[in-house]
Amino acid sequence: MVRPKRSEQTINLNSEIKAKAWEQIAEFGAAALSLRRIARALGIAAPSIYHYYPNRDALVTALILEAFNSLAETLRQAAAAAAAEDYPAKLATMGRAYRQWAMDQPQRYQLIFGTPIPGYAAPEEITLPAAAAGFVPLTETLQAALTAGRLRMDILPPLTPNLASMLNEWQRVEEHADSEVLYLALIFWSRIHGLMMFEINGQFPSFIADPGEVFDREMNTIGIQYFGMET
Repeated sequence: MVRPKRSEQTINLNSEIKAKAWEQIAEFGAAALSLRRIARALGIAAPSIYHYYPNRDALVTALILEAFNSLAETLRQAAAAAAAEDYPAKLATMGRAYRQWAMDQPQRYQLIFGTPIPGYAAPEEITLPAAAAGFVPLTETLQAALTAGRLRMDILPPLTPNLASMLNEWQRVEEHADSEVLYLALIFWSRIHGLMMFEINGQFPSFIADPGEVFDREMNTIGIQYFGMET
């Protein structure tokens, strides 16, 4: 019998730990995540998990990174799939990809966007860059549309000095994007996020049998508002 190399064993066990953790989150919620329960489910001793994750919070952080990276890759692929200069379609494609990702992986969506886990504080120096990665395809698309003269800026009311200051501070970090692009990206994200929270949490009225119809109309509404045309 050929035994797997130690490095392969390490990779496989780490993947199995995270896979079992996602199963636990789906069944019991993130707050109930337990390293010992994972060890029992995998049929291994608890110290074997502690070799990878010294405590629950370390595992939660790894799962958060995995979720953000998965979402960012989904949005990058969606942006790449649309025609380079068809900005309304590119934006809508990313919005629909966001929705599909959330529907396919609700436990990942809830972990990064849902109710905070009691007693857990995400290490921002680790999680914020991963969270920001998903924002990049959106801001790049809107910035390209602005540069091409396709983005409607007349829809925006004047900035208050306080908001301008906050956006300018953000723009120092996101140097590739205009401050107003960051504002529009934030509003776009909040609109699709709000609809997804309604859908994932079953908060739509019962007579809205197909929330996807609401989502698609909102994509068209955003296309008209941002570009003067439907997606």
